[in-house]
Amino acid sequence: MDVLIENLVKLQAIEVSRTRLNQQTRALPAEITQAEAALAAAERQSADLSASLGREETLRTRLEREIESHRQKASRFRVQLDSVTTPEQAAAVEHEIQFATSEADRLESDEYASLERTEAHEAALSKARARVEQLAAESDAVRAAVAARLEEFAARLAALDSDREAVRAAIDSEWLARFDRIASARGTGIARAENEQCTGCSMGVRPQVWNQLREGKLLTCDSCSRLLYWDPAMVAAPKAPQPEMIPGAGRAPRKPREAGA
Repeated sequence: MDVLIENLVKLQAIEVSRTRLNQQTRALPAEITQAEAALAAAERQSADLSASLGREETLRTRLEREIESHRQKASRFRVQLDSVTTPEQAAAVEHEIQFATSEADRLESDEYASLERTEAHEAALSKARARVEQLAAESDAVRAAVAARLEEFAARLAALDSDREAVRAAIDSEWLARFDRIASARGTGIARAENEQCTGCSMGVRPQVWNQLREGKLLTCDSCSRLLYWDPAMVAAPKAPQPEMIPGAGRAPRKPREAGA
């Protein structure tokens, strides 16, 4: 293969590797963002559960005061019941006693429901806090892994940049400018011709162009404008010669025909 073609192919391989590494480098912070988002969501859930526990405690404190108030009210009315003089007064006092007692019972039911919710919240909070600890450790691990990979990618990019400068220095400036212009527009600047097609755009090449490529020339794809070359190393190895078949060999022998048949 021509030296110019070899250098252009090397340069493209380097450029492709650099592009891939740069893409991977840009994608790494997203891993940290994702880990931190999961941790933040778990922390919010833990905080919400903790706030719910606080609200339930406040609710029970208020319910206890109201229950005690209704119980005391019922007791006072029971004392008044002994001093009433008419059936109407007795009925009115008994109504107040019944109302205060039923309100106290209802509030006690609310208090019991609050206790059940508190137990559920406490169990959920315990799991949420464990989840926060787990995600915090995972987030730290992700940050450390990303830092290590960033360092690795930086070293690989530095090596590629060094190779890139060396290869670019070995290419004629006119060809280099053409390669850069095509790569800027197409993503890659050179493509291999294979099976009478451009591997860059998968379009066929004219027979004359194909023949010139096989002679080692560097041409331009009529379809995508990439520099086009042919690599003799990609030619499939010839098939092993097959042994010639002897006429009649391998056939089953004919049975002798009977006379008169």
